[in-house]
Amino acid sequence: MTTVAAELIERTTAARAAARALAKLPTEAKNRALLAIAESLEKQQADVIAANNIDLAAGRQAGLAESLLDRLMLNRERLVGMAKDVRSVAALPDPVGEAYDARTLPNGLRIERRRVPLGVIGVIYEARPNVTTDIVSLCLKSGNAVVLRGGKEAFNSNQALVKLIRMALANFGVTPEIVQFVTSTDRAIVEQMVKLDEHIDLLIPRGGINLIKFVREEATMPAITGGIGVVHAFVDATADEKKAVEIIHNSKVQRPSVCNALDTMLIHASAAPRLLQPIARRLIGAGVELRCDQRAISLLGPIDERHVKAAAPDDFGQEFLALVMSVRVVDSMSEAIEHIERHGSGHTETIVTEDYTNAMRFLDEVDAAVVEVNASTRFNDGGQLGLGAEVAISTNKLHARGPMGLRELTSYKWIVLGDGQVRP
Repeated sequence: MTTVAAELIERTTAARAAARALAKLPTEAKNRALLAIAESLEKQQADVIAANNIDLAAGRQAGLAESLLDRLMLNRERLVGMAKDVRSVAALPDPVGEAYDARTLPNGLRIERRRVPLGVIGVIYEARPNVTTDIVSLCLKSGNAVVLRGGKEAFNSNQALVKLIRMALANFGVTPEIVQFVTSTDRAIVEQMVKLDEHIDLLIPRGGINLIKFVREEATMPAITGGIGVVHAFVDATADEKKAVEIIHNSKVQRPSVCNALDTMLIHASAAPRLLQPIARRLIGAGVELRCDQRAISLLGPIDERHVKAAAPDDFGQEFLALVMSVRVVDSMSEAIEHIERHGSGHTETIVTEDYTNAMRFLDEVDAAVVEVNASTRFNDGGQLGLGAEVAISTNKLHARGPMGLRELTSYKWIVLGDGQVRP
């Protein structure tokens, strides 16, 4: 057995043993541990920021894209935000042991379903150190142990965060073995991790399309392999100008490097003469490059040739993760929905409209994990939707869809209470 394989088996075996103890931990103990983690994130920031600075410097030297550097960066404000998310998870109801669908059958058997932890969650992620605390907090509250394998770009940041978390757990009587961090950055770890179905109950990749594609094809355990966000906004004929400008701007600019940021704006031909220029001016003022079809270019005119360019065919269906957005003028809602069906990834889609019938049609006909009316696409987020945090945004249709919070990290078992019944 190689050193790499030995470490992975050691980590997953320890996680499996810790998961059994965690599953029996009362809610109060889990909440105390979560609050201790949040307090540590606020009061012990120096080591984490110092470690993150090492990663950022290495990332710049290696020529990482600005979108990846943005995801990698931790500062005091982001650490406070991470602590806030951990506290939000602590405040949520504990799903473990929740009974539902209870009923009594004609033969007198009383049955119900009861939520139970999945067991051990494996997470493979890239330059996203905030994922560390999101995953740990949700796994802890839902009774699951976790094996973390972060990318080399965030190695020092992740290691510092895991050290902080494990110390907080130990100080509050929770075994730190529920959080396992794979220290090897050897790529062979990923190849081996996807085959450990005897040790890992669910695998979650958080990263680019190549990682997700690899896990989808190679994993021998259930895996959440959605998450690529090709995100659309359709500006309907009746759209209000102020709403359209603000929603499109926020969806694209508020944080362009994440999966729920807007990639393509579709605008109805009857609204384009009225709305395209004010929307474009606001975006261009924020540094957005617009890649437009010919109809949009003709309507925009010489608004800013540095930021308005002709779209190439592959600009539609592209996840940009940057201040770049494609624009297309469409003649009908049907055409907009057909475009989304052809180019979308099933992640997040929104419509800006004042027409109730069109809003309901969009909700009914667009197939995506989150479909919105008159709201920024940036709301497809576990914290924003009341889940406290998220382990991933799933575009799968089985088990979980959309932001994955506490309940999505549980399974259930059937409980059957009888009084001597036998099957005839």
